[in-house]
Amino acid sequence: MDSKQFWQGRRVCVTGGAGFLGSFVQDKLRQHGAGEIFVPRIEEYDLVRLEDIRRMMDAARPDVIIHLAALAGGIGANRARPADFFYINLMMGVQLLHAAWQAGVEKFVAIGTICAYPKFTPLPFKEENLWDGYPEETNAPYGLAKKMLLVQAQAYREQYGYNAIYLLPVNLYGPRDNFNLVTSHVIPALIRKFLEAKERGARQVELWGDGSPTREFLYVEDAAEGIVLAAERYNESEPVNLGSGQEISIADLARLIARLTGYDGELVWNTSKPNGQPRRALDVQRAERFFGFRAQTPFEEGLRRTIAWYQEARQGDAPLEGSRA
Repeated sequence: MDSKQFWQGRRVCVTGGAGFLGSFVQDKLRQHGAGEIFVPRIEEYDLVRLEDIRRMMDAARPDVIIHLAALAGGIGANRARPADFFYINLMMGVQLLHAAWQAGVEKFVAIGTICAYPKFTPLPFKEENLWDGYPEETNAPYGLAKKMLLVQAQAYREQYGYNAIYLLPVNLYGPRDNFNLVTSHVIPALIRKFLEAKERGARQVELWGDGSPTREFLYVEDAAEGIVLAAERYNESEPVNLGSGQEISIADLARLIARLTGYDGELVWNTSKPNGQPRRALDVQRAERFFGFRAQTPFEEGLRRTIAWYQEARQGDAPLEGSRA
């Protein structure tokens, strides 16, 4: 069955569909042939509340749910609000998946987080290592709350034969991201810091940690393609990584973004600030094997597109400090 056939006549509910990743998932769904897409807005549906979930289910009548909605953010946001990151993400996911099963929703696509992996995981991260230790402390409440969706999806599959799948996207970046320095992730934060420092003529930019941790990044449009392909083709209990398979240190990332933004000042590392997880790099073979996904966007090209979008958005009315959820 090709994409157009799969999506024809199916109603899709994308929670978090108005956010960063969600906007691209909507684009990809339409490209793949989906005609009926329902996006619950937080102003109308608070998915932490069971009664709102039930109202949403009645309004959407979905055949497929792609659950992207999350309270997410960088290290600073996770340290400031660990209880919120745990409770909001846990309650949204657990109640929504249960309601989907109760309502006979054909498929539930749960989006997890790379933060669910143990702090010290053999590289590259393989899905079978997911339970080998405790997550990095600064984002453990978030990572564990999202990880419970995997437990739930597997339990419902085992007991009820329910088609719920669990995907683990690595750190995402791209146009339409959140550029709020308090809540953003590292790439948008660096882009904004360097561009503003360049405009001010600042000769130094302070950065958190010591630059030694490594990260893997996936261009948001590629991530959206992976999610839609998994929704079409994957029906197994095991979690699946979505990544690019390329690792870079934060120090090298900072130097690269400084070059691409034209900032030539000094980078000063504030080692009193936390580094986060020491290394992150994924084994991405399972996604290619099970549903044919491989990242397509070269990293530097993706960064150029992101910088260009941000520079254009600053001149216009595009929201730069919204939620990624």
